[in-house]
Amino acid sequence: MRHFLPNDENRKRSRIRLLKLLISFLVLMGSISLRAQEEPKGAFIMTVTGKIGLGNLGRILPHEHITTDFLGAEIAPQPRYPREMAITTILPHLKKLQERGYGLFFECTPNYIGRDVELLKALSELSGLKIVTNTGYYAAVNKKFLPKHAYTESSETLAERWEKEWREGIGDTGIRPGFIKLGVGKGPLDAIEEKLLKAAILLHKKSGLQMAMHTGDGEAALSQYQIITAADVDGKNMIWVHAQNGKDEERLALAKKGVWISLDGVSSEKLDSYVNMIRVLKENQLLSRLMISHDYGWGVTDEKGTIKLIPFDKGKNDPYQTIDRLLLPRLRQLGFTQAEIDLITTENPIKGYSLTP
Repeated sequence: MRHFLPNDENRKRSRIRLLKLLISFLVLMGSISLRAQEEPKGAFIMTVTGKIGLGNLGRILPHEHITTDFLGAEIAPQPRYPREMAITTILPHLKKLQERGYGLFFECTPNYIGRDVELLKALSELSGLKIVTNTGYYAAVNKKFLPKHAYTESSETLAERWEKEWREGIGDTGIRPGFIKLGVGKGPLDAIEEKLLKAAILLHKKSGLQMAMHTGDGEAALSQYQIITAADVDGKNMIWVHAQNGKDEERLALAKKGVWISLDGVSSEKLDSYVNMIRVLKENQLLSRLMISHDYGWGVTDEKGTIKLIPFDKGKNDPYQTIDRLLLPRLRQLGFTQAEIDLITTENPIKGYSLTP
């Protein structure tokens, strides 16, 4: 046995005290971590890292993309890019958003067009930005992104597929969607588009998940509204994504019925048109139905066997920043109050996407 000298004994006692302090610190941090992970008791939003409450979310982008693969459904295994490359490319832009006061980001890329929930979770954890993914299918662009079973399965069976993602998580990731994303073209919905919408309605009634729908024009938006309300679902459960594709009178008519008007694709080149659309909604006391977003992201391309991520055209030199740096200052110049800005950028997306236990 070793015999300790007085100095050795003091050092031993110091090490023990330090070890106890370290253990206490780790226990404390563990309890803090557990408290931070406790599920909210009231209304919530489902993110790729779990449920979050509705407080202190900062500004919100309700319709954006991270990566989108336009190859077509069921052609190649997804994702085609190394996730490390995607993280290196996109993370700095999400960190910049978080630093500028944004706390929540709705990623609207559906399944079979590049949805990559594991990438979203990694980016969320690394950036501190909360990210929400989706379930549902995209029937716009001549059905290029629909899997074969979407043509043969009933609305009920499709709803069961999506409900499984909601209840159990997407694939084996455990990551749950926070809303339903559909995509339709122009004009009244065709048979496939209507079937998908009816599947979304079935899931909405079971889960409360909001229905956000890429929509080609105002006629298609009206068709969606009519199908939804015929199924005894309130218009407030419909988000007309890309409502800039309609006319002022079409947006006003559906906003008055409670539909959420989402003006997506805000860019410096089209800034004036977005300012005018927002101004018309304000003049008609309908800012309470408005959301705005960039519809930005990166497309997956194959250049002679090399997979690359290419920015969408909109705002490629300053991703996700046009609203904050150009649109909001313009609205303030036109007399929009801070309360109105907060309504559009924070309160409306929370009301539109939140869920109740």
